[in-house]
Amino acid sequence: MTKLSVNINKFATLRNARGGNLPDILKVAQDCERFGADGITVHPRPDERHIRYQDVLDLKPLVTTEFNIEGYPSKEFIDLVLSVKPEQVTLVPDPPNAITSNTGWDTIANQSFLKEVISTFKAAGIRVSIFLNAEPEKVEAAKTAGADRIELYTGPYAEEFNNARTQQQNFQLLNDYKNTARAATAIGLDINAGHDLNLDNLRFFKLHIPQLKEVSIGHALVCDALYLGLENTIQLYKRQLKATE
Repeated sequence: MTKLSVNINKFATLRNARGGNLPDILKVAQDCERFGADGITVHPRPDERHIRYQDVLDLKPLVTTEFNIEGYPSKEFIDLVLSVKPEQVTLVPDPPNAITSNTGWDTIANQSFLKEVISTFKAAGIRVSIFLNAEPEKVEAAKTAGADRIELYTGPYAEEFNNARTQQQNFQLLNDYKNTARAATAIGLDINAGHDLNLDNLRFFKLHIPQLKEVSIGHALVCDALYLGLENTIQLYKRQLKATE
């Protein structure tokens, strides 16, 4: 079954807008787990505009499911991950001022850098996933760099979802995702996915990428929770991931 990891960054954005501790990020994470989330994802950025480094440290002893920390592997980020030792670290190529992740790694051009960073995390017993565009030609280099998984960047898919749904056989972008997933599976890499997945497009993606091990969803899930409630929303997302037809 494909796991749902809830990215709690946006809850931290709401907290930071007023100061204080409302909503309580630690309680949010525990509630997400209690409501059925299979994991908790955080993406601390250098300016700490949402999740703060201290939040990550505070969350570690409380998260009982899978803890996934995303980010660009700066020295500060590497030190944080090594001190927390989450089950998974997801490496993204975001510059410090990025509003949100908007592309995957060029695993060929950044091969030596990624290999060095990944070996550091692997030595600490941390599973490593690399954020990757739907580019089959970049998969082999992710493997040789030492990654355990790739996380498919699904932003382009989300933007073109209506085309994907109405032109299934001719939609090149969806074929690129399929081919990337097949190439990864063929060489022993597991598949994660994330970015702009929501209740409208998640089921269709899962049906076409049956190899999916995990999705990380934050922004859309939090927006849905405003109307539907957090527990109900998490269950609705999990239901989409169970779809078989």
